[in-house]
Amino acid sequence: MPTSSASSGSLAGLRVLDLSRVLAGPLCTQLLADHGAEVIKVEPPSGDETRTWGPPFISDSMSAYFSGVNRNKSNISLDLRTDEGQRVLADLLTDADVLVENFKAGTLTKWGFSDELLRERYPHLIQCRITGFGIDGPMGAMPGYDAVVQAYSGLMSINGEADGPALRVGVPIVDMVTGIYAFSGILLALNERHRTGLGQLVDCTLIDTAISLLHPHSPAHLADGRIPQRTGSAHPTIAPYDTFDAADGKIFIGAGNDRQFRHLLGLLEIPAIADDPRFATNADRVSNVTELRPLLAEKIRAHPRRELAEDLLARGVPASALHDVAEALRDPHVLHRQMVVDADGYRTTGIPIKLSRTPGKVRIPPRDRGADTRRILTGLGYSPAQIDVLIDSDIAHVAATAPAGQTVATSP
Repeated sequence: MPTSSASSGSLAGLRVLDLSRVLAGPLCTQLLADHGAEVIKVEPPSGDETRTWGPPFISDSMSAYFSGVNRNKSNISLDLRTDEGQRVLADLLTDADVLVENFKAGTLTKWGFSDELLRERYPHLIQCRITGFGIDGPMGAMPGYDAVVQAYSGLMSINGEADGPALRVGVPIVDMVTGIYAFSGILLALNERHRTGLGQLVDCTLIDTAISLLHPHSPAHLADGRIPQRTGSAHPTIAPYDTFDAADGKIFIGAGNDRQFRHLLGLLEIPAIADDPRFATNADRVSNVTELRPLLAEKIRAHPRRELAEDLLARGVPASALHDVAEALRDPHVLHRQMVVDADGYRTTGIPIKLSRTPGKVRIPPRDRGADTRRILTGLGYSPAQIDVLIDSDIAHVAATAPAGQTVATSP
């Protein structure tokens, strides 16, 4: 199986077959690729649907959405519904260490790649399956997009203002964390394979992820039976921990202990409030937050948001001006952490996992659908004539232009 580019990361030598689309699976495989794994993304003739999720678009065939989770991968386009496409898939699996897929339940089995067959034919293979609700149980095999699962899990019910409607979290948090859980599960399975030589199934579902994200509301409900309510940006068990209006915008302040609370009051020049029995402890402040908040809000409103945040941070009180996305992506510290890649026209976020000896790298931008079809098939031993037959039969597809990948940027 050919490599897409030279790699020296911590996962160098690992071969990953990415049959996934949309977000959770592609994010998982991008994390693997960032750290050196050789990832081949297999797209159907119609392409990953997120290529069309825009505007904005990077090119005629690529949305910004798609570009954010598909870097560092080679790309082959195959019609896996055909016998010939399935034979190519079998060849791809022969040398693969990891398979990541998020098909509708039963799809791989229908194509002749059941869990049992995969274990028998490729005993070393780690199979990562990502679904909405799993393949069995009352909701087994049901489709589940991120927002649907946010609603089903109760996550949406705790997001939003107390007097407003339940809201979807503003990013596809369930999909993204599922991708991170899948990445973690694959690493666990790889570690176990070092001892046994055997792969296993990594089973990740959006519903499991969403339920895991309910902290601290889930343990609170299991402890006292009460149904958690929406609190906006405030915290249900810490006060003050909320967004306030400053003189020139909004600021978030979180005083998690009595010392931080006293430092906040000192800066606001209302230190006596700390001696009020209604606000003496965090539990007191949570119980009386409706009385506390206006006392703080009146004073906070007189301060510019950035200056107040800097003064609070200098005193050990967590705080930040409320940034929009543009402000965050040009923030000096975000840039210092190399969390924005901007090179050769490819702009994306950086690598969040920093390793000292084997750092991850952004090696190639996302590829056009089928950009590496010929090269990958050649590496599998297919002759030019055989490749032409697959292409002419619409079983394999190639990009209109398929330039070789190039190194574009490096993360620390």
